[in-house]
Amino acid sequence: MKAIGYKSACTLDRQDALVDFNPERPRAVGRDMLVEIQAISVNPVDTKIRKNVAPEAGETKVLGWDAVGKIVEIGDAVTLFKPGDEVFYAGSLVRPGANSQFHLVDERIVGRKPKTLNHAEAAAMPLTAITAWEMLFDRLDIRKPVPGAANAVVIIGGAGGVGSIAIQLVRALTDLTVIATASRPETQAWVQGLGAHHVVDHSKPIASQIAALNIGSPAFVFSTTQTLQHLADIVELIAPQGRFGLIDDPAGIDIMSFKRKSVSIHWEFMFTRSMFETPDMSQQGILLNEVAGLIDQGKIRTTVTKKLSPINADNLMKAHQLIESGKSKGKLVLEGF
Repeated sequence: MKAIGYKSACTLDRQDALVDFNPERPRAVGRDMLVEIQAISVNPVDTKIRKNVAPEAGETKVLGWDAVGKIVEIGDAVTLFKPGDEVFYAGSLVRPGANSQFHLVDERIVGRKPKTLNHAEAAAMPLTAITAWEMLFDRLDIRKPVPGAANAVVIIGGAGGVGSIAIQLVRALTDLTVIATASRPETQAWVQGLGAHHVVDHSKPIASQIAALNIGSPAFVFSTTQTLQHLADIVELIAPQGRFGLIDDPAGIDIMSFKRKSVSIHWEFMFTRSMFETPDMSQQGILLNEVAGLIDQGKIRTTVTKKLSPINADNLMKAHQLIESGKSKGKLVLEGF
């Protein structure tokens, strides 16, 4: 089968940063399913791992944690799906990724592909939808009000992959006011189109901009990127007893400044459930099915903004370059081997 991987951790200035190769096709056993991949999406986690995580000696490491495809084989313990079903999922960080023609995945973290989306449109959704859903509803518990706070959520990095779906989930499932940050005219227009009530420019201090909205101190802040840069503003703008969540990797973050307001801090890492095979691991499959339902009902839409074809090392290199530029909006998808 065809696959794309890397032999050593490196930056993109090397021609062999990503390579095409032909590993053996795997077999499905237990709760695993073998999926024939139709489309994949690229996320910041792909670039971070490629730069920092070396493969085992002599191995070629395969990335990719967004996939859509058709089940071609199931293990003997699979009960939720059957061969021929079209599915979408984000996979597990401790297993080979989906940048391959055939891919093994545990049925518990898989959802049915939305019927109203094509393969590329569907591939844009799983990782960001799981991340946003778990942060908003499991970690920040945005359906539970904060006494005295504005019924509002600030989404920092609203035009990115996670921010783009977070805005839509908040609008579709709650009555919260959405304040999204974006710094360029095209990204500001993007987040407004996704449903943000207010847009502020994160290239400038955000606390004063939010205060100028005259809606009060927001109950919730969801930071998807550049948390360290915005930390002082977050401390200033969030309501007492508010809830703050983040997903990036700020170096040396000091959370003591939140103590005076009794703000709770929440991390979200969407691979936790699959990595540790937690008892509620199947919640990821359940929430993906809910997301598929929202899509098919027209309540949320795909966040794909750019497509490349076919799925090969050259196009994957281009995708990694765009992600690392920090200039992307929405999601970038590769389709077809």
